Amino acid sequence: MDVKSVSDRPNLIEFPDHPALTHLINTYFETLNNQDFDAAAALFAPCGILFPPFDTAMEGQEAITAYLKAEARGLQLFPQNCSVQPAESDGYECQVTGKVQTPIFAVNVGWKFQVNSNFQIESARIKLLASMEELLKLKG
Repeated sequence: MDVKSVSDRPNLIEFPDHPALTHLINTYFETLNNQDFDAAAALFAPCGILFPPFDTAMEGQEAITAYLKAEARGLQLFPQNCSVQPAESDGYECQVTGKVQTPIFAVNVGWKFQVNSNFQIESARIKLLASMEELLKLKG
């Protein structure tokens, strides 16, 4: 498994020996940070799935676009660490950790991407990496 810290380059990640994968995942973060939700959804395979925290899965590029337009406005994503390994079937499994800044607070987040051999995102699982205590503090 390749692992690299990117704390010195807060908006870029790098998968050594995997330039196409590096480009795909960086483009995902860049399009979301630029609020270009159509472009972000286009990075998914036609039947790709987004698994957001606290919501049901969104399947297909149109559903992903609609979800991002409704829920991701104003967010800024800061990937910090990443790892990659071959997927069990075909392609790659990429894990990224970092922070998401909302208009009100920041939270640690983990992203788990399944990427096919055509370098399309088959699935993206987003997990908040905060304790329940930390989340409750945000509410008040």
